[in-house]
Formats: sequence, structure tokens, C-alpha cells
Amino acid sequence: MPFEEVTQKSAHHPKPVGLVLQYGTAGFRTCAKKLDHIMFRMGLLATLRSKKTKATIGVMVTASHNPEEDNGVKLVDPMGEMVTPAWEGYATELANAEQEGLLPTLKDLIEREAIDMAQEANVFVGKDTRCSSESLSKAVMDGVCALGGHYNGLVTTPQLHYLVCCQNTQGRYGEATIKGYYQKLSQAFIQLTKNVPNRTDDQKTLLVDGANGIGALKVSEMETYLKKELQLSLFNDGSSGKLNHLCGADFVKVQQRAPKGVEISAGERCCSYDGDADRIVYYYTDSASRFHLLDGDKIATLISTYLKDLLTQAGLDLQIAVVQTAYANGSSTRYLEDVMKVIVRCTKTGVKHLHHAAQEFDIGIYFEANGHGTVLFSKLAEEKIQQLARDSNANDERKRAAFTLHNTINLINQTVGDAMSDMLLIEAVLAIRGMTVQQWDAIYTDLPNRQLKVKVADRRVIDTTDAERRTVRPEGLQEAIDLLVKKYRRARSFVRPSGTEDVVRVYAEADTQVGLRGGEHNLPCGETLPDRDSLVFSQHAFSLLYACQCLMMICSYVFQESADALAHEVSLAVHQLAGGVGEEPKPL
Repeated sequence: MPFEEVTQKSAHHPKPVGLVLQYGTAGFRTCAKKLDHIMFRMGLLATLRSKKTKATIGVMVTASHNPEEDNGVKLVDPMGEMVTPAWEGYATELANAEQEGLLPTLKDLIEREAIDMAQEANVFVGKDTRCSSESLSKAVMDGVCALGGHYNGLVTTPQLHYLVCCQNTQGRYGEATIKGYYQKLSQAFIQLTKNVPNRTDDQKTLLVDGANGIGALKVSEMETYLKKELQLSLFNDGSSGKLNHLCGADFVKVQQRAPKGVEISAGERCCSYDGDADRIVYYYTDSASRFHLLDGDKIATLISTYLKDLLTQAGLDLQIAVVQTAYANGSSTRYLEDVMKVIVRCTKTGVKHLHHAAQEFDIGIYFEANGHGTVLFSKLAEEKIQQLARDSNANDERKRAAFTLHNTINLINQTVGDAMSDMLLIEAVLAIRGMTVQQWDAIYTDLPNRQLKVKVADRRVIDTTDAERRTVRPEGLQEAIDLLVKKYRRARSFVRPSGTEDVVRVYAEADTQVGLRGGEHNLPCGETLPDRDSLVFSQHAFSLLYACQCLMMICSYVFQESADALAHEVSLAVHQLAGGVGEEPKPL
């Protein structure tokens, strides 16, 4: 095959000499100014992948929750899933080939994979609303065209995954258009909620933070299809403000407070998308103006409880499981295993690991704590549910449960985490179960937790096992962590190396109980508690004042939250045993 067009177009997208990037879980992601050649080459790679699989492939231009100055790109395989590990390797090879080595690398890939270059290729391209996405998506299209491929459409990340799956199943999963996406989800939502009794306008109203991203534009388009069964008050809609700046799911999760521009009344349900609308978190404030976050753990618990109850009502024997990472709060794991009697599987961090593990069950629910997740139904599970819904001999309760499960399946984007789909699912579950956001929050109480980073000379000295929950190198580190954890009640801690920088990430959680440092009754610096005999008040006033003075002094000097203390102590162990650089971590 002639490669003249590749050579010609590549000259317009030159690679900076010496720049090295690696395709990771989120694809390539860095400063947008460094990505023009990457985008062109991913267009080439997507075209080859399409020819190899004889199917439509997706390319998404986005940096998700990153700052607006960044951008990124990732490939989507035929069923809407992440590209295979082998092709992640090809992506890295192709991206890092110097300009003169691009054609030899491309030809070698074609030979290794025995790709028929006469095979037609089709690629769907999606982009978010970053200023750089327009030019970078055009660079992708240049790559697609250079190898004789065809491209279609510009959409959001979850919509791209959905469209690719629809296209490659010849419409069995749904109509491969944005309109088809809106219709499928909205019709399923209306079917699930139309017979809910006494549903008030307040229960139909939801505040949505669109992160000034493409999700804000798309949820506005979808709202008309919902026929006022859900009324959205949209904030950070992209008309002003920067993408992900002081808003969006990641900001709310990390800062534990409402995004800029959203005024919340006590008890109002609110949710935030991230920049490309594949993450969602919920939150509210109580009557005392305290902020309450409902993250991916709470979402997974709500959905699994709902589905387990429906399976019981339907009398279907299907295995349901929740897939978590080590970052899942211990309270959620205990609730699922001990109260709901649901299987919990722990995997390494990264959506591709969770998605793969969820596929091993009849119904697999996975959500990272950051709000990225979905629900997968096996082919067997879908067939059993459909058979029961059509069974004329089944009693009314079983058939109603089957119909509800069927509509629930249609409401879920099984290809990837999807903020709009997840939002509609959560709203439907709350309506069907007659739950307020406060009742949902009260299912279990999160253990306090803390995440820290420790700079090290080489992150590769850390080696982990057991889904990253235990370390095997360096010697002595896991033993030190085990000893520290034993000091606290219901405590847990783990460390793992960053995938992109020389830091070690530390996670710790522990019960809210606190302990005295330096002895059970001794205060630092020779301080003593007030002398009861030196104060003259009424008995009631004295008791109250004395208690307050003692409590304030104790809080000031000798108490600290267990999770913070444990995180600090573990970070010290990492610094000492794993080659920490710079000053030792300071107490929080």
C-alpha cells in the first residue's frame, strides 16, 4: 500500500524530538500543546484497529477532569470497551517513534498484526469542549484519512462508547445516533417512574453542575425527551467559567464542598458531572449547613440494593456482585458483605480492571469512589429477565419485577461510566424506593479517611499484591504498616506507586474515635486541666463551663483524628523505607 499520504500529512503534525509519552488507563493525557502529533498518530492507529477487527473504532479527544489547558486521547474498541493491552503498547510505540521512524513502526505493526490494508475502516471521533479539542480532533481525522478510513460525528465520551457499540451490533444495542441515545434512556426512565405514586415536584427536581463541559450541553438536549418527569436546574453550563475550574465531580469529591455558582437549600439533591460526563457524584447540605457527599461507593450500594431486591421479587437465581478498588470505603464493603450479603470483588485501580472483573458475574456493578462506573448484565442474565417478562404463567409480582429489570437494563449505558445514564438510574431508584437523599446517605456511615502523597527517588521500588492492598517491596514496609494499623480501631491503610510520577500514594481510614498522645492523662508543655475549686459558679453553670474548657484544651493539645494520624505515620514509614526525597511528611 502506498504511504505517501501518511508521509505528507505527518509533516504537518511533527513530533517534538525526545518527547516520550505512555498510553495509560486514560490513554494519553498531558498539556494540549504537546499532543498534535499524538492525535494524528492515534488516527492512524484507530484506522488500523478498525481494519484488523473489521468493525467501527472510537477515538475520544478529552482530558476528563483535568484543567482546561490539558487534553488527551483514548481509543474505544468494538463493543464500547477500552482498547486491548496489546494495542495500548502499539499506541505507545507509535506515539514515541521519531519522525523518521514513523513509517517503519507503522509497517512493522501492520505486518505483526497481519492487517489487510484493503479492508474498509470506520472511526467515530468524539471531543469535549476544550479550546484545543477542535484542532486536535482534526489532527485525528487527518490520521484516519491518511490510511483511507472514514470518520463520523463529534460526541461526548460515554456517547462515543455507546455509538460504537450500537454500530458494531447492527442496532441490537440501540440506534447509533445521538437521538437514539436520548430516546433509549429517556423512554426507559419514563417507564420506570410513570407509576410511582405521589411523586412531588420537589422529587422531580434535581440541581446539576455541568462542570462547564460538554455534558452540560448534552444533558440540556436530553431534558426535552424526559417530558418533565425530571426537571433539571443546570449550573456551570459552559456559558461562562472555565472547564472543571472550581466545579465538576472531581472538585466536589476532593474539596468536599459544593461547586462554585451552585446555591443549595437544605435537603436539595445535587449532582456534578466531570468535564466529559463519564463521572458523577451526588451531594446535599443538611439543616445545619453541613455538606454531605454521596460518591461512587454510595452509588454502588444504592444500585446493588435495588437490583438484589428486584431479583428476589422476580425469583431469579442470578449472581450479583459489586467490584471495588482498595480506595472503596471500608464501611461500604462491610455493609455490602455483612448486611446485603452481596459478593464484593476488589481489583487494581483503573476502570479497565473493574470492567473486566464485573464481566465475570451475571450482574456486575462497579463504581470507583470518584463516581466513574456502571452496571454490566451478562447475556444469560438478560435472556432470563426477558423470558420471565414474556412468561404468561408467571405471577404478577414476578412479571412486574422482570419488566422493571428490563427497563433498568435499557436505562444503563453498559459500555462505560456515563454521568447522564447514571443520573437517571439513581433518580429512578430513589423514586421507586420512595427514598430521600438523606435516607440514601444514611444507609451506612463512611469511615473518616485521608489520602496523601510521598515523593520518592524511584516509585518502582514499591511493588504491590492483593489488588494493591499489600506491598511486597521494599522489605519491611508492609510489616510497618500492619503495626501502625493495629494502633487504631477499624483501621486500614495501603500504599501504591503513582502511574505517572515518582510519588507513592498513601490511603488510610479509621474509626472516628481519637486517642491521647504521650500518655492517657498528660498534657504537653506541662499544661493542666482547670482546678474545679478555683472556679465559683452555680453547679450547672460550673459543670458546663468546666466541661467546655476541658474539651477545648484536650482538642487543642492531645486529640487528632485517627485517619489523619494513621496516614501521617504510614507516610513517614514510606519516606524512611522507600527512598523518600526532601523533608519528612509533616503531621496534618
